[in-house]
Amino acid sequence: MSQKLQKLTLFYDGACPLCQAEILFLSGRNQAGLLEFIDINSEKYDPLKVGVSCEEALAAMYGQYADGALISGAAVFPAAYQRANLPKLAWIFSRKSLQPALQMGYRFFAKNRHAISGLLGPGALWLVKSSR
Repeated sequence: MSQKLQKLTLFYDGACPLCQAEILFLSGRNQAGLLEFIDINSEKYDPLKVGVSCEEALAAMYGQYADGALISGAAVFPAAYQRANLPKLAWIFSRKSLQPALQMGYRFFAKNRHAISGLLGPGALWLVKSSR
């Protein structure tokens, strides 16, 4: 890869077990140090500095590149997977032909994440923790 990747900060809902599992999984693959993680429920999250209110951040996943540019929704995942050295997942999530389905699926998940996470989150967290 000839282009140097910018660091990407992911803003996530730390009260969501499925979100926690994803962040734990990505942090375990962050050998290059290209990802940073901030729980939007913590004092580290500054909505004024980021330019995204807590309500907006709860409604969709946001990421911010080192240069300050924001990305949100399904676009966050290929960028994160690329930085976590998961090229196949990055490739799949970046396919233009899949974007409508990924965006629709992500919007459904974001709106219902606590119910979905209540069902799937504990198992996903256990899997990620046990594979470390």
